Amino acid sequence: MDTESETSQVRLGLALGVIAGALALDVGSLNVINAALPAIGGRFEVDTGTLQWVMTSYSVTFAGFLLSSGRMADVFGRRLLFALGIGLFTAAALAGALAPNVAVLIVARAVQGIGAALSGPAALALISEVFSEGPQRNHAFGVYAAVGSVSASSGLVVGGVLTQLLGWRSVFAVSVAFGLLVLLAVRPALPASVRRSHSLDWWGACTVTIGLILVVFGMSRVGEAGWTNPVALTSLTVAGLLLVMFMMWERRAKEPLMPLTIFRAVSVRAGAVTAVVSYTTVVGLMFFAPLYLQNILSYSPLQSAFAVLPLSCAVFVVANYFTDRLLIRYGQRPLLIGGLILVAAGIALWMWTPLAGNYWVHVLPGVIVVGLGMGLAFPAMTAAGLTGVPQRQHGVAGAINVVGQQIGASVGVVVLVVIAAAGATSATAAGKLAGYHLAYLAAAVFCVLGALIIGIGGGWNSHPETSDSVESAGGRMN
Repeated sequence: MDTESETSQVRLGLALGVIAGALALDVGSLNVINAALPAIGGRFEVDTGTLQWVMTSYSVTFAGFLLSSGRMADVFGRRLLFALGIGLFTAAALAGALAPNVAVLIVARAVQGIGAALSGPAALALISEVFSEGPQRNHAFGVYAAVGSVSASSGLVVGGVLTQLLGWRSVFAVSVAFGLLVLLAVRPALPASVRRSHSLDWWGACTVTIGLILVVFGMSRVGEAGWTNPVALTSLTVAGLLLVMFMMWERRAKEPLMPLTIFRAVSVRAGAVTAVVSYTTVVGLMFFAPLYLQNILSYSPLQSAFAVLPLSCAVFVVANYFTDRLLIRYGQRPLLIGGLILVAAGIALWMWTPLAGNYWVHVLPGVIVVGLGMGLAFPAMTAAGLTGVPQRQHGVAGAINVVGQQIGASVGVVVLVVIAAAGATSATAAGKLAGYHLAYLAAAVFCVLGALIIGIGGGWNSHPETSDSVESAGGRMN
């Protein structure tokens, strides 16, 4: 390998490290705080209802600003929005580390969510901009998926260790240090921003941002207080009206925030379906697993975190070492379908978890099978979300993919929680376990339905080539 080629490989590796590092910050921050919540509650002497907003405020703003930031990345430049998001996230982490009260901490978490929303879609668009289509890009998506999965579950472990050894503020301090490292590497690692002479659809941005925020807020209230809660019902009603207004506006806007022609590409629709159902299942498993492991099998919080860690290991191995080659050989759709079927099979295995379950027999097999499925589905899902979309719209296309993930992680999980509550036969451990089993069945059905929708979604080139326009992609794929 000559010197020029070696230099190019080093630059690509650095770029992938920076992009994956940002994902590790965004995803890890969702879970790393979990282990610190009891300590935070004790320090500020707040009840559970207030404390849960340390988590929820992040997801609310993260989901709400995704589409707007995706379009801003396309207009103002990906590297600029990426750096702005990481900078905002890091500054908010510092505010969290120094927070004198829980109100400041909640606001800091909300600002972290905005920072993550700015950097996330830009990161996905940067992958397609930096890495050539084919093996190089497929490998980048595989590494991206592996880092995201490892960050999700290892965040629980890291948060527990840091909180136990150094206190809850250390969780935020580590985010500050890691965020600064990523920020310092942005300029040398990533291509310069390219501004495009397009206006930003401010009316569309306002309606969709407020609408998505109210959806996540309303579903959070449903999870706390049930479907009859007036605050939840009002939030969801207003959210529905705003999102309908957004869709109507986008149809006639000269330069829409989210060009609806993007959805003409079967691959984009398939990526969105996969994002919703897979995240409903995986995040749902992460929600129910601690309840089963800690409350029924009497695991400690740290033991339960380690118990689900093999899921991330399975994703890392499959996504990093196998999926890129499988994408080249078979294309995206078989991996999406096969991945969802495996995720469904893995969560279905948990339907046989007993009151006196054995980890190796009843817990681990399902965890690994779900991980194998996500290792196949996540890189293919990410690639599909950008296939058939012109480069100038990859920011908003990436945002659509991440919004699908957030809908699954918030709305989908609340639906599973409601199903579990309805299926519980009593307030005893056995009664609650019956509800968990019904939720696992529902999650498996969601995944199978998603696989069927993708399978019957019309003709789809297994090895799609980059399209110059959404319109031409829609014509080929539909």
